[in-house]
Amino acid sequence: LDYQAQLATSIPRADLAAIFMEMNADDRADLYKKLTDEQREVLMPALAQAEREDIRQLAAYEEGTAGAIMTSDYASLSPQLNAKQAIDVLRHEAPNKETIYRAYVVDGQRHLIGSVRLQDLITAHGSIKVADLIERNTHAIPVDADVEAAARKIARYDVIALPVIDAQERLVGIITHDDALDVMEAEATEDFQRLGTVTNLDSSVATATVPMLYRARIAWLMLLVFGNIFSGAGIAHFEDTIAAHLTLMFFLPILIASGGNAGSQSATLMVRALATGDIRISDWGRVLGRELVVAILLGLSMAAAIAVIGVFRGGPDIAIVIALSMVVIVIVGSMIGMLLPFILSRFNMDPATASTPLVTSIADATGVLVYFSIAKAILSLP
Repeated sequence: LDYQAQLATSIPRADLAAIFMEMNADDRADLYKKLTDEQREVLMPALAQAEREDIRQLAAYEEGTAGAIMTSDYASLSPQLNAKQAIDVLRHEAPNKETIYRAYVVDGQRHLIGSVRLQDLITAHGSIKVADLIERNTHAIPVDADVEAAARKIARYDVIALPVIDAQERLVGIITHDDALDVMEAEATEDFQRLGTVTNLDSSVATATVPMLYRARIAWLMLLVFGNIFSGAGIAHFEDTIAAHLTLMFFLPILIASGGNAGSQSATLMVRALATGDIRISDWGRVLGRELVVAILLGLSMAAAIAVIGVFRGGPDIAIVIALSMVVIVIVGSMIGMLLPFILSRFNMDPATASTPLVTSIADATGVLVYFSIAKAILSLP
């Protein structure tokens, strides 16, 4: 769209108006919103009255809502028509509509009654009324509904398009599956970026400038730098313990990395499940119990592997410290990674903010305290 808007500045008004007339309603509304006020003032008088009103109406909807991505190019039928008349109407309207595989049945005030499939119209006897072919469950969505909810609904019910209604249940547009796919792709991209603590990147990586990439990454990296000070403070606090048994330092990177990795896995699973609606905030208790069992099993398996190395590096006592620390650290890391997305969702924040670096930093600081506390207790160190 940015490239299209830039290109529009060099196109004569008449040619630009002709291009707008050929575009789908939702696409031209999106491009219209990218134009400057001066470009809009030049363009609008060159368009027909119907197109001007349609563009203004679609462009007025708030970003992030169903209205912002819907199109007004939908096929509608009266319930009083018979199948033959309905097919004639669709044949006439088809060139100007995004899809006619499903037409929407409305009354005189455009209240949505239901929908009818093109297949049913074609196979029905010509005298059968449209009213007798209506499917009442249209899965309609309010015009101010969240755009991601609309996209998930299309994916859930596997429909080509989703009708959009206003507060009076009048049909105002449809959201097509291709627009829903664009929304889901954009949301997935945003989630992946946030999982890597990359925020506010309003351009693709291919076209992003160095300053844009710098601004998108520096804030979280600086925050995590200071967050990692807690790990350093934890190590400093246990200097005497470390000095008494330097072998402990050999296992420190292994243990805290294991906790961070376990937490990152849990966070990734929870963020994706919350984003797709696979689980809800109210499911946290059930998910917590299952994740705890999984974390214990993971910790025990990893502890068994690392304990063997512990025996050779420092003897049985060190092996016990390492094994016990591994179990506790993996459990703690998994719980942090699992709970953080739920906590953020509870406070109406994007769970994707529970990014891998953030979870890892918290798990690292916690792992240092757990490891040296266990070592101090078991080895009777200062």
